[in-house]
Amino acid sequence: MLIIPECEIADLMTREVAFDAVEKVFAAMASGDAYNFPVVREAIGHEDALYGFKGGFDRAGLTLGLKAGGYWPNNLEKRGLINHQSTVFLFDPDTGKPSAMVGGNLLTALRTAAASSVSIKHLARKDAKVIGMIGAGHQAAFQLRAALEQRVFEKVIGWNYHPEMLPNIEKVANDAGVAFGAVELNGMAEADVIISITSAFAPSLMADHVAPGTHVACMGTDTKGKQEVEAALLAKASVFTDEVAQSITIGEAQHAVAQGLIAESDVAQLGAVINGTNPGRISDDQITLFDGTGVGLQDLAVAASVVDLAVQKGIAIKVDF
Repeated sequence: MLIIPECEIADLMTREVAFDAVEKVFAAMASGDAYNFPVVREAIGHEDALYGFKGGFDRAGLTLGLKAGGYWPNNLEKRGLINHQSTVFLFDPDTGKPSAMVGGNLLTALRTAAASSVSIKHLARKDAKVIGMIGAGHQAAFQLRAALEQRVFEKVIGWNYHPEMLPNIEKVANDAGVAFGAVELNGMAEADVIISITSAFAPSLMADHVAPGTHVACMGTDTKGKQEVEAALLAKASVFTDEVAQSITIGEAQHAVAQGLIAESDVAQLGAVINGTNPGRISDDQITLFDGTGVGLQDLAVAASVVDLAVQKGIAIKVDF
């Protein structure tokens, strides 16, 4: 079995490799060549932590495995560790033997950012110039870096529950040579693309905050009860997701479906747009929304890519198991 420690991931994985891996997985899911297993996610009753498993099998890429991990909200304050902790395990689909154990923290951040940037590539207007960020935590910086590579953005606007955290994303904008401004939520109407990346259980972005033609990527809702945007926004938008079953049960669409504002049939796979079986955006005034719930196949795809890179560079640790 090969081990790729967390400390090696930063020197191996790039945003470009993560984007390619995630885009291919979305396409494979939509064509029926890959599928996710049911998600297990539980509050463990210790340290306020949420812990669970995401897994799946990609026949096209012959990738089988799972990611184990979750959210420990006290880590940063108590221990100086990031709150999200995870590890990816890969298995040989021919024999079932474990083939690799890969640090999953940075990979999770990169694949989540890659998912929203794939949605921007395929759904945002080509002339998008202003990108809005709702959320300014650890993951927000990854989201913005990846998104800025998908269009020639001229301005970043940002809002956060805790405004003192906005410098986290302002620095990313400055490093990219893009102007930054803090706004109130109604100021998001200026944005052509909006990324919401929070862990909220109540909506902040409302339907009337979003202008016609905007693409919205909702990336924080991955658990029953979480909610980042008003359900009415999904009723106004063309809704796309990574996996429909997750979207309507633990994703942003759960609330709109529960309220009868949309049906399961109103939620389309982003992979179908990539494959050309769904037209995606069909007009400049159409609001598109990507419900990024986070699927295990994304984790497996980026982990498999990093294993290949580690083997090529001779830094994969081989152990008998």
